[in-house]
Amino acid sequence: MASEHNSNTSAISAEELDAWRDSIRRFLTAEVEPHYEQWEAEGILPQSLYLKMGKQGLLCVDQPEAYGGSGAPFLFSAAVVEETARMGFLGLATNLSVHSDIVAPYILDLGNDAQKRKYLPRMVSGECIGAVAMTEPGAGSDLQNIKTTAVADGDHFRINGSKTFITNGQHAGVVVTVTKTDPTAGARGTTLFTVDTTLPGFKRGRNLGKIGQHCADTSELFFDDMRVPATEMLGRTGGGFGHLMDELPRERLILSVSAVGHAQGALDRTAAYVMERKAFGQPLASLQNTRFELARAKTDIEVHRAFVEKCAALYAEHGMDVTMAAMVKLATTEMQGRVTDACLQLFGGYGYMTEFPISRYWTDARVQRIYGGASEVMKEIVARSVVGR
Repeated sequence: MASEHNSNTSAISAEELDAWRDSIRRFLTAEVEPHYEQWEAEGILPQSLYLKMGKQGLLCVDQPEAYGGSGAPFLFSAAVVEETARMGFLGLATNLSVHSDIVAPYILDLGNDAQKRKYLPRMVSGECIGAVAMTEPGAGSDLQNIKTTAVADGDHFRINGSKTFITNGQHAGVVVTVTKTDPTAGARGTTLFTVDTTLPGFKRGRNLGKIGQHCADTSELFFDDMRVPATEMLGRTGGGFGHLMDELPRERLILSVSAVGHAQGALDRTAAYVMERKAFGQPLASLQNTRFELARAKTDIEVHRAFVEKCAALYAEHGMDVTMAAMVKLATTEMQGRVTDACLQLFGGYGYMTEFPISRYWTDARVQRIYGGASEVMKEIVARSVVGR
């Protein structure tokens, strides 16, 4: 579908993008690195961080200036996620990608003028944090089987149901929520709403414990006879499934960006380690197995970086379809798993110790093959493009 985003990449100079990356790294070094271990232990990021990032212009970067954004091309928003992941802050990168590269585009592309003006400027500033509520206890990748309902009630809808595994759920001010407005219509009965979490009937559940990405709060959400104005419907009645399909390519592309950045960060740390660590009287870096593993990882990363760059160019021209998005998400996250595992192995026993950041690279990477569409679902999507259903 057409988007209001400034997707033009032809006018971007390498110098501009490099300078932008430098500013991102400086911010992360000053404002995130000293505190990240504490946030991981606490299982949540402070809301004040979003305000700092908003002030620095690091949120919703490609949103139009009319809504407070910079109107920059997508690559500038992608760079925020990539650099954050590369530095080993994948939990933060996940939260940022949901906020800036999933929720904000949903509202921009599908929202009415009131929705855009209500939410987008506050998302750019960090005052309002975005989440998207698809998954339910009994419905993961199969969104046609969701049970959360939205029933018309005059000029409102009453929403009832629950969601789980919701990134940003503890802090969210707006939740793009997938509901069933017609339970008998299958995919055609699905409708999206922008849910203002200050309204009665909304409740946050537990901040769920995870094996990785601890600071990326992941929540249960509950909707108990929650009256939401009909004007908060996002897109068309019954058009939710189609809207999800339209918006999923960017979600999967940004996950691919983070996968490549994260794998690169793991390789950088491992290269530094094996040049210092000695075994059998010589640096690990001088051993053939070490060199071959590093060569394999570097090649794997660069091949997939090229694929991501191709997909980003297609996205900029509105030419990246669901199949291409599934392929790049499948390929890059599987690569991320291979590279982080190989890197941890080169650290030996120290790689299994939590005091060494490579252990976090490994655990944080695992969920990338699950959320945003599990690898198995991505394979099915790609297979349909080859041999049909």
